[in-house]
Amino acid sequence: MDSSMKTKYFDILGVYAAFFCLIHCILSPILFLLPLRLLHNPVIDISFLIIGLFPLIKVLHSTSSVYLKILLAASWLLIATSIALETFLHKETLLIYFGAAGLITGHLVNYKNHKH
Repeated sequence: MDSSMKTKYFDILGVYAAFFCLIHCILSPILFLLPLRLLHNPVIDISFLIIGLFPLIKVLHSTSSVYLKILLAASWLLIATSIALETFLHKETLLIYFGAAGLITGHLVNYKNHKH
């Protein structure tokens, strides 16, 4: 698999991880009303964060634009901050939504830029 294909693979992984994270965050308050405590577990949030770290590292080490790298890193940090605030201080914020939207956008732009 050549370098371009690997980058595309990681961008798709990043899009899916951010998308499922976003869906999880949107549905969790609704599903939290049900007696399914597993759905609002910090381990799930941290898992999405860790999965999203691999595509981020791949893009940061690539020849992608500096602006795209900043968007992706800042978006990942927004998600990490939101998860930390919720896990340790029990504070809900909207940061996770902006972070997920930024990751989805950044990875889609990066994927499009690597299409030949």
